[in-house]
Amino acid sequence: MIKHIGVVGAGQMGAGIALVAVQSGFETSIFEPSKQAQEKTKAYFQKKLPPHQPLFVTQLDALSNCDLLIEAIPEQEALKIKLFQELDSIAKPEAILASNTSSISITKLAAATKNPERVMGMHFMNPVPVMKLVELIRGLQTSDKTYHAVKATAEKMDKTTTTSKDIPGFIANRILMPMINEAFHALQEGLASAEDIDTTLKLGANHPMGPLTLADFIGLDTCVAILEIMDKKPCALLQQYVNAGWLGKKTGRGVFSYV
Repeated sequence: MIKHIGVVGAGQMGAGIALVAVQSGFETSIFEPSKQAQEKTKAYFQKKLPPHQPLFVTQLDALSNCDLLIEAIPEQEALKIKLFQELDSIAKPEAILASNTSSISITKLAAATKNPERVMGMHFMNPVPVMKLVELIRGLQTSDKTYHAVKATAEKMDKTTTTSKDIPGFIANRILMPMINEAFHALQEGLASAEDIDTTLKLGANHPMGPLTLADFIGLDTCVAILEIMDKKPCALLQQYVNAGWLGKKTGRGVFSYV
């Protein structure tokens, strides 16, 4: 049974995962070596005012007693593989290692550990406290026991789960990222303004937000990384925004301005 959850990374996704874990009654610890990121996340928790606060730690081995470790670091394969090797060395043998990756192979991450049957994908949607979906991804080696434990944990967090094969992009991004990329092509070609592209999808397809706004919320650098993992060429305009440092809401500027 999962009682103690450790979240690795206190960025936008990590903070949101930790918040829903705390609100769902799990003992929760967050590993974040950056003092600035820690302070930002502490302020986020104070603003949300949950009845309990997570434990913030700066040493990875402080998570050694966790039953479930959820990785929420940037979408870079080499970084994640290195982290899974480190988590494997400090976690107790029965602990489950989960990745919040939105596109990287779970099978490959699991192969970096000594217990690949205890590794799987647990892809939360952004913003985590609001979005109801958690996409579950089984690697080639993931055991039934691991899958059912993670599914039960997501459901205790009041999330609805879907299950995907371990194929780049999984379900959500396999469909979503080409649409976002095409929205950037439309913007680049001058088909319509950014506002009109988003309004058309919101009102014409009943999407809660337009694809360009959604890309800003995801992070334009993350969109590029996912497209590349999926062997899809990012639109030149999307890549240009990333090169300029216009990464979306997290930097205050993407397709739209957030300052």
